[in-house]
Amino acid sequence: MIDHVSVPVRDLAGAAAFYERVLEPLGYARLVTRPQTIGFGKKYPELWLNLRTDLAPAPANPAALAAGGTSAGAPGLRQTAMTTYFGAFILDPDGNKLEALSFPKPAG
Repeated sequence: MIDHVSVPVRDLAGAAAFYERVLEPLGYARLVTRPQTIGFGKKYPELWLNLRTDLAPAPANPAALAAGGTSAGAPGLRQTAMTTYFGAFILDPDGNKLEALSFPKPAG
């Protein structure tokens, strides 16, 4: 079980604005605001943004594409060994890769 996730950011206010918009549809809200960290969650902070002023800027293309990889494709259904889900990938302003997903309800 994972209790929470911490994400390093160069611009705490900018990252907070980004995550507020991204997390709001999932029912997450800003629950804790401190000078160096902000916590988001539903009942308690599950996602923490931590200010790291020395964090190096993300390269223009931090994805596998820069290393010769290929895109994972547009948002859509993904099949894993255990289940099928609908997923999409985004990069936050600091280059952290996030996956948003939902599990379709079984038919019937």
